[in-house]
Amino acid sequence: MKNIISTIIMTTSIIASAQNKTDNPFGLVYKDAITVNVPGTVNIHPVNYKLNGIDISANVYTPTNYDPEKKYLAVVVAHPNGGVKEQVAGLYAQRLAELGYITIAADASYQGASGGEPRHTDKPQNRVGDIHGMIDFISQYPGADADHLGALGICGGGGYTLKAVQSDKRIKAVATLSMFNSGEVRRNGFQNSQLNTIQERMKQASDARAQEAAGGKIIYSGVASITDEEIAKTPTDLYREGFEYYYRTHKHPNSTFLYTTSSLMDLMTWDATDQIELINQPLLMMAGSKADTKYMTDEAFAKAINAKNKELFLIDGATHIKTYYVPEYVNQAMNKLDEFFGRYLETTTNQ
Repeated sequence: MKNIISTIIMTTSIIASAQNKTDNPFGLVYKDAITVNVPGTVNIHPVNYKLNGIDISANVYTPTNYDPEKKYLAVVVAHPNGGVKEQVAGLYAQRLAELGYITIAADASYQGASGGEPRHTDKPQNRVGDIHGMIDFISQYPGADADHLGALGICGGGGYTLKAVQSDKRIKAVATLSMFNSGEVRRNGFQNSQLNTIQERMKQASDARAQEAAGGKIIYSGVASITDEEIAKTPTDLYREGFEYYYRTHKHPNSTFLYTTSSLMDLMTWDATDQIELINQPLLMMAGSKADTKYMTDEAFAKAINAKNKELFLIDGATHIKTYYVPEYVNQAMNKLDEFFGRYLETTTNQ
């Protein structure tokens, strides 16, 4: 396993050369994805906007018989670490649109089809800012009710969503699915497995930044590619099933497990639960009952002491990654999301 997760040195041009289009005209890789916009049905609208000088690529989903003159509840959907808008974020955005919501899923800055250099910079402040940016955009979208906005964050996007809604009270109800606290894991290791090497890894991140500043090659951490044998030998459900999802069953050319090593300077000093008591909106946190990441949802949920009507919902039988695509588990999550957003977006007023 060590050779899989060891630091990888790669130039951005090599990474970019692997990015191309999928067979779906919108690039979507999830089951039952939209392939053509049919009048009177859920439609997808690729959009672009500027955020802090960076071009952001996003998809807006509008519900059946969408009328821009009417008002619709709206939800922003934040994708997982390494993911893109065409994978699980798109699936949940489409399913919510099927229930009557206007939704948006955007690629994070420096990632996917969005702009930003160096590629695959993965800093928490950028990811949190991306969520504020989605809120900015959807608040102005024809038909979206800016007074009744919700947020759904998935995996790493869940941790960043918890941080974004602490200050962004435009969001009236917040939900997470399989929440992943990126700062905690980059700092302590998954399941606190790297507590003894924190300072060593911080030094590696500092050295990587020094090399970048001197005009040297950008150093990347993570996994560039993986064999079937290596996947089979991966001991944790999260990473084994994650490799299968991202590199096999739901592969997308813009998705990657790589991130700049220098990003760890920011990641390792950040935590999704820091000041989480500032969340006073209704909060729903969902996790698979068999997820090996559930401990992060439990930690955050316990600390969110001021969240109104907070609820922890377990998706029976699901692991972390299987909440991304297995119909049985997606349906459980969707039923709960519809109940939650339907209740609190309709009734919650400005905090």
